[in-house]
This record gives sequence, structure tokens and C-alpha cells, in this order.
Amino acid sequence: MRYRAGFDPDKNLWDLIAFDLRRQRQERDISLNVVGDIIGRDRSLVAYVENGTTKLQEKHAVKIDDAWRTGGLYSRLVRFAKLGHDVTWSATHLELEANADELRIWELSWMPGLLQTEDYARAMFEAAGIEGAEEGVKARLERQQCLHRTPSPRVWVIIDERVVTQPVGSAEIMREQLVQVIELARLPHISVRVVPQSVGAHVGRDGSFKIMTVAGTDTVYTLAPGGGRLIQDATETNSFRVWFDLVGDVALPKDASFDLLVEAMGRFS
Repeated sequence: MRYRAGFDPDKNLWDLIAFDLRRQRQERDISLNVVGDIIGRDRSLVAYVENGTTKLQEKHAVKIDDAWRTGGLYSRLVRFAKLGHDVTWSATHLELEANADELRIWELSWMPGLLQTEDYARAMFEAAGIEGAEEGVKARLERQQCLHRTPSPRVWVIIDERVVTQPVGSAEIMREQLVQVIELARLPHISVRVVPQSVGAHVGRDGSFKIMTVAGTDTVYTLAPGGGRLIQDATETNSFRVWFDLVGDVALPKDASFDLLVEAMGRFS
């Protein structure tokens, strides 16, 4: 079994959990299928956990602790790992995004990276005072290729109205950006909706996030200054599914959102 690229149990607690899980299984001379039976999943998920591709969920750690009589070791390690920042989160997020079958994006502050034009991305990086802005712009444009691969991912985007109306860079940059969003919204696999400011307080005001679904499994990436957080525990990811639906409840329908985008584009003429 090959570990994922960058796997390092000496520096990453999640990788240590994966490494020790495999070691314990091999010492007990049991198969991936047996561990799958313990946690109620198939052998492929166990393999993904052991090679570091997928993080061990706390509910599965509890079952392994009970079966192997570890005294709650894996449950404690998973809880501790979830409290810390993982330097691999960003890279894992990009890998999952590139391979996702479905993407659900809620954005409170900026146009989502997958929809940004080159000039908008550059203006955003410069406004944030980020060094190496050109490298960031190039990487962002490369990420957008996932929207046009075959088969196409199904993408649902919800943005706050201020993302559409608050200028980033010049009026020309904003107009070009809105033209691109409108063109993307016309594609059959991409939905773009807007939450109007008139709705007031709602659950989405807590922050932006993205739900990436790969092979039926959800992973959430939450955005924050200095780096985001990757969430793979099923209980937490299910909560984000609910929150995304609640944000959708206060968003304008697709047609009304499209009209708002067109109107905003006209104001930047």
C-alpha cells in the first residue's frame, strides 16, 4: 500500500494515526475487510485512511477502540488532531476540489476563487497585501480547469450580494468579473445564486465554506485569515450540508439571481 504524497507521521498527527492504525492491524494479522466490518464501512475506506488520503472519523475511532481494547487511544488522538492546524490542509483541499464530483460553495466576502478572472484575483491579492501575488493568480487560474473537465462536476454557488456590488479593483475589472460569472452561470452544470442584503441576519453570516464531494464522501473547507480548516468528520460535514441548505433558503432563485448579476454588471459600465 502506498502512502499519499507528503505522508509524514513524524510531523503530522493525522498521518501518525494512519500509520499506527496500519501497524496495529498488521500486528493483529487482520485484513482491511475485517477493520471495515468493525467500523461498518468497506475495505476501500480503511485503505484510504491507512494511506493518509482520508482522515479517521471519530465515530469509527470509537468502534476500533472498543474492538481492540485500546483504552480510547484512537478517539483521543482524533479529537486532539481536530483541534490543531494541519499544514497539509491547503494541499488536500486543492486535490479534493480538482477531483470533486460535486461542489457546494458559500462565499460571504469575495468572488469564489473558481469563478475569478485574472485581474480580479490580482486585485484581491494586492488588496490583501499578499507577497507573490502573480504566483497566486497563476495557481488560481489553473485551479479553474476543474470546472471544464469531463465529466463536469456539479457546482452550486451561493454568494452574498456585497460580493457582487462592492468594487474590487476598478469598475472595468468588476464588469469583466461579472461578465465571466454570468457566462459560467449559463452552463448547465453550474448554478449561481445570490443572497440579497435585505434578508438581514442568517446562518451564512458566520463565514464562507466549501463542501467537496468525492466518491460520495463530503469534505468541508472553511475559510479563515491565515489559512483554512479541512473537515472530514461525517457529523460535522452533515452540519455544513444543513447550513448550506439554510443559506439557500434565503437566496434568490436562479433567474432572479441572474437578473441581479446583469443589473450589477450594468452599474460598472
